[in-house]
Amino acid sequence: MEANYPVSTRVSPLTLSGIEQLPAHARRCVFWEMDPAATSDVQRFCDPEFEKEAWLSMVLLEWGSCGQIATVGDKVAGCALYAPPGMVPRARDFPTAPVSADAILLTSMRTEPHAADLDVGADLIRGVVADLVRRNVRAIEAFGLRNEDGEPSPSDVPLATAALGCSDSECMIDAHFLEDMGFEVVAPHHRYPRLRLELDRDHEWKVAVEAALDRLLEEASLTVADLTAGSAVGAH
Repeated sequence: MEANYPVSTRVSPLTLSGIEQLPAHARRCVFWEMDPAATSDVQRFCDPEFEKEAWLSMVLLEWGSCGQIATVGDKVAGCALYAPPGMVPRARDFPTAPVSADAILLTSMRTEPHAADLDVGADLIRGVVADLVRRNVRAIEAFGLRNEDGEPSPSDVPLATAALGCSDSECMIDAHFLEDMGFEVVAPHHRYPRLRLELDRDHEWKVAVEAALDRLLEEASLTVADLTAGSAVGAH
């Protein structure tokens, strides 16, 4: 009888050649990349996918990897994007801005519907943390979204881009999820709190990443051993 083995999530850094691997919404979303000063210039963003690729290419070339892509089997399961706050035009437009000078801004994270039952979000956060720990970044910050108060008032909304299919509820990270991942609120707000994860505290996330890698290697070894044993039995 054929055994069913669990498929592991693989998280890898975004590269120039891998931009096309991003999920469909992430490839065309310019919620974070649109300059608030250009809100009326909709024509400038008539091709959001081109604008997004241009922004990603600029950050990758000037700063380095700015994203993590999760895959399950041969399917993209989600992504997380991050960058220095000075490279993110919308970062200055929130009521809880500015982002701390020693932090990298985690802008967005998406999980695809087919991976909804997997822990892809946590895997992506671990991938981001592992990358930034290696680069000696002190902290990650993010503008979280709280939905329990219903619709935001117009004064709360940092530039709507509904015409481009983007909104805070679609393109921001849930604040409760960030708190579950160890982020702490450093600038409270009923709708857009700013949260922070220290990376030089006790390297707990680095240990967690290494443990996860060890588990994946162990699972791979067990799978190879089982397949080898199965082949041996079949030969008899």
